[in-house]
Amino acid sequence: MTLLGGSAFVSGGGSGIGRAIALALASQGAAVAVMDLLPEGGKETVAAIATKGGRATFVPGDVSRWDDVDRAVAAAVSELGPLGIMVNAAGVLDGYAPADEIGPALWERVIGINLTGTFYGSKRALAEMLPLGRGRIVNIASVAGLVGSGGGAAYTASKHGVVGLTRQLAIAYADRGVTVNAICPGAIQTGLRANSVRILGADAPEMRGVGGDEAAVRAITPAGRRGTLEEIAAAACYLASSEADYVTGSTLVVDGGWTAR
Repeated sequence: MTLLGGSAFVSGGGSGIGRAIALALASQGAAVAVMDLLPEGGKETVAAIATKGGRATFVPGDVSRWDDVDRAVAAAVSELGPLGIMVNAAGVLDGYAPADEIGPALWERVIGINLTGTFYGSKRALAEMLPLGRGRIVNIASVAGLVGSGGGAAYTASKHGVVGLTRQLAIAYADRGVTVNAICPGAIQTGLRANSVRILGADAPEMRGVGGDEAAVRAITPAGRRGTLEEIAAAACYLASSEADYVTGSTLVVDGGWTAR
């Protein structure tokens, strides 16, 4: 695959799916900016890219804050050059908490990071891409963006929102050279649960649900296994490539058959 020209920006690039995508984009030749709320992870991703001869920079920030996103993208473009690829991968889990257990603060934080953060990242990317007449925006949604059994009330609402936002943006900018797509991963082994507890702090619920139970993963997934980080990263690289010129408004489901049941 041939990545679209320009630098790449990956929010949530300090761990899990975001890190895997940042590493994959760098391996394909992109200069990559990594944004993360947890600085140690972001710096580790940048170091891993540099070790393999790639070019990367770390920009700290909270995707739920517009000023942080605006500043981070501006700094990345200044250092790495015009933006070609935006990957909105930052996210937190709500521990499958039902609505009657979710307080206002938890709801607002999950929606703020997962959905508002995706909007802010997309909006800031568009400011760079539209004048150039080209760009790729890849949003990390979830099977929870397609069904009601992939998370709690806040997580499910946020990921359904990401899918809907992706489709609307795709329609709005298809004739201006920017494609917008979402990836809906199924059960993938990441540090999402532990990182969510750190980020949510005192508001963090108990991390329950399918993802923490290997037997439950096998039961709900026809493939009988978790997906790998590399499988998600490969999907992101495709959507960021020139070969995906005619792909926009898509939700690429990588879930081992979970949502086909």
